[in-house]
Amino acid sequence: MNAQVTSSAADGGINRRMITLSIMLATIIQALDGTIANVALPHMQGSLSASQDQITWVLTSFIVAAAIATPLTGWLTDRFGLKNVFLVSVAGFTIASVLCGLSGSLAQIVAARLLQGVFGAALVPLSQATLLDINPREKHGSAMAVWGMGVMIGPILGPTLGGWLTDSYNWRWVFFINVPVGAMAFYGIWKYIRKVPAARNVRFDMFGFATLSLAIGALQMLLDRGEQNDWFASKETWAEAILLAMSLSYFIAHTILMPAGKSFFDYRLLKNRNYVTGLLFIFIVGLVLFATRALTPTMLQGLMGYPAAISGLVTAPSGFGTMVAMLVVGRLVGKVDLRLLLATGFAVTAFSLWQMSQYTLVLSQSNIVWPGMIQGVGLGLVFVPLSAATFATLSPAMRAEGTAIYSLIRNIGSSIGISLVQTLLARNTQIAHASLVTQITNNNAALSDTAVSTLYNFANASGITALNNEITRQASMIAYVDDFWLMLLLTLLVIPLLLLIKPPQKNSPVAVEMVAE
Repeated sequence: MNAQVTSSAADGGINRRMITLSIMLATIIQALDGTIANVALPHMQGSLSASQDQITWVLTSFIVAAAIATPLTGWLTDRFGLKNVFLVSVAGFTIASVLCGLSGSLAQIVAARLLQGVFGAALVPLSQATLLDINPREKHGSAMAVWGMGVMIGPILGPTLGGWLTDSYNWRWVFFINVPVGAMAFYGIWKYIRKVPAARNVRFDMFGFATLSLAIGALQMLLDRGEQNDWFASKETWAEAILLAMSLSYFIAHTILMPAGKSFFDYRLLKNRNYVTGLLFIFIVGLVLFATRALTPTMLQGLMGYPAAISGLVTAPSGFGTMVAMLVVGRLVGKVDLRLLLATGFAVTAFSLWQMSQYTLVLSQSNIVWPGMIQGVGLGLVFVPLSAATFATLSPAMRAEGTAIYSLIRNIGSSIGISLVQTLLARNTQIAHASLVTQITNNNAALSDTAVSTLYNFANASGITALNNEITRQASMIAYVDDFWLMLLLTLLVIPLLLLIKPPQKNSPVAVEMVAE
């Protein structure tokens, strides 16, 4: 029997806490596995007798499988019910984690990672949808703060936890660690979430799913392998781009021609202005967030000689800033205009990127810590109100599909962002290197200095090599700064679009279906 969720319902409050704990455990292990295996790759490579190029499939297979399976979440939930999909996803992900840890060959671990991606794809969107369902609108801000912390903890803790498990035990424990967490999540979901009949008995749109899957898979492969294939100088990249264009065109045409509710993707979602605007913003957030976190460690280790452990320590405050900001802003949602919170968050993020754009090769650790923490605060201020605003005017019946597409767009944004900044980094380094080389002439006053001419002695090969290495360092720093400027520009350009968001009416009654027992 359905009931209304109210703040005075004592048993509902207890169940909400247990449901929240259970689904956040599931969210954390899925988010964690996107990065936890990164640091263990060299150990896996030797153990599984794989080449450098082959071992990256351990990462790529998980990302591609999760991207393809994420859009299935809405249809599966409508067809089989949220609780059933959640339980199967957690169980499948946990079993796949065991198979990853037991793998004895590259083929086995890639197959197991594919299963991990498929079963784990629904965990993040379902956790978001569940939190929205079990909390009244006035508590959506706090609920999204909890969800956001779960999503953010994974990428932050992943490399550190993965390194510790690999060094203290072996790389297989990177996957075995999911077993106790997955078991607790499974029990909590089974015990505390009520089994509600499926909302709609929707026929599966095989053509729509196939074309969308091909488009997502082709995009992920293009982004993952484009840089090493020299982009469109490679036939593989052209093939992936053509497949992407064709399958996406077929999917769009098919979706438009199908009646509402019959297509794999319900285009009625695109009629909701808040939702569409939210997708645009979360794309930018994914792009800026993950691109920055991909750039900073390589800059510190490659240019400034930071050990991996110290690099992790000075970048960790960014995640701390994000979590603190989420806790604070979660209490402000519903009391302060969402657009004001979002504008503040984007402005703070832009300020941190401006600080990063002033980086040089001479930096103290505080020069790294503070801009990172400020950026974390800015992203935390954006993440929570953005989630609340995106789903504020979306009907509960469309939340499962809406949250799945939301997660997919965020992941695509992060993939594009990482590929974009890495490509620009390589190309801008070459351009800056060529420009700096033109300054190395006999007329350059710096070369007349005795100390400089001794260090960079043109009369021997070691002096020329040392000079070239220094020019490359300087050129790389210029390229990093160019990337930070680009992300700053993107952040500023998106702020005027906040006017498109329609804030929800305060104190408007909202019926929230009870999914707790």
